[in-house]
Amino acid sequence: MKKFALLALTAIMAIPVFGATEQLPPREQTLKTLIKVNDHYMRKHPDPYQGIPYYSRKKVYEANIWTRGIYFEGLMALHSIYPDNRYYDYAIEWADKHKWGMRRDDTTTRNADNYCAAQTYIDLYCLTPEPHMLTKTKGTMNMLVNTPQVDDWTWIDAIQMGMPVLTKLSRVTGDPRYADKAWDMYSWTRNTLAGGLYNEKEGLWWRDADFVPPYKEPNGKNCYWSRGNGWVVAALVRALQDLPADDPHRADYIKDLQTMCDALVKCQRKDGFWNVSLHDESNYGGKELTGTALFVYGMAYGINNGILDRNKYLPVVTKAWNAMVNDAVHENGYLGYVQGTGKEPKDGQPVAYDSVPDFDDFGTGCFLLAGSEVYKIK
Repeated sequence: MKKFALLALTAIMAIPVFGATEQLPPREQTLKTLIKVNDHYMRKHPDPYQGIPYYSRKKVYEANIWTRGIYFEGLMALHSIYPDNRYYDYAIEWADKHKWGMRRDDTTTRNADNYCAAQTYIDLYCLTPEPHMLTKTKGTMNMLVNTPQVDDWTWIDAIQMGMPVLTKLSRVTGDPRYADKAWDMYSWTRNTLAGGLYNEKEGLWWRDADFVPPYKEPNGKNCYWSRGNGWVVAALVRALQDLPADDPHRADYIKDLQTMCDALVKCQRKDGFWNVSLHDESNYGGKELTGTALFVYGMAYGINNGILDRNKYLPVVTKAWNAMVNDAVHENGYLGYVQGTGKEPKDGQPVAYDSVPDFDDFGTGCFLLAGSEVYKIK
């Protein structure tokens, strides 16, 4: 009788338990995936200075525009967990050839897209500090600090492109004026522009003034663009990485990150991705990598730093990361399901496994940011 019971128990244990909690892949496997994705990118772009063709507009953009800046943010995150000299050399070559300057070498630009690259300049300076690395970055940020305007970030993408430059420079120089300016500009976009682009009630952001009510999605709900909200999540993470514990607005940033992540959990797709339209799956619904990666970046950071509850958010991160790795990463490291540039669900379509976005760099950057933070989860 005992023998029969033991055999029965063994048989039950051998049956797969469907619905069991998903697990993150081993850390070494996550790192291997990140290396593969980045190797694909670097093989395709051996010269980091070469201009970026935009065929539909018959233009070639400078290689320090925001799309490339996002890639290098991801590369530096990868370098922080796997300091391959190739990554450092590639980033240094890119910065050197651009003379450590803003797009068009314009130190008077107020457009955050044009000074996004300075995030990486500051990261490189922290590794091998040489004064010339920050000369132009300081010039541009000093111009922002020393002028009264706070209304430059009129679209939420700009928060990610611009705010971390100010908070990083504040940390490096020890000058709180940069962090103070970051808050002033962030809070204007959050609270004042078009009545405030942040909807505290729903915990999400309208992309710009064109999308605040009465604008609605086809299903009648508010329009919250996935990647736009992802940019804000990333900006909050990158600001928190640099702000000291006694920064007067640190708690405000933490609260916004917590509220956003809580809202995002509620609209995650069953397959782990997020739709390009967070509240309307019928408006170009489907898997999309960049918004998903940025949300994973924010949630993983929150878990790793005690800002978000591990029990609640780890399953969300796990499901999303596994979905991206299993469904979007091609065998050669190419990334599928990347929405091209734009500002709303209809832009950059179609988004599919084999689709080719108009720029291939920022999607890789988003994925590297996410994976480098997932790698730190223990």
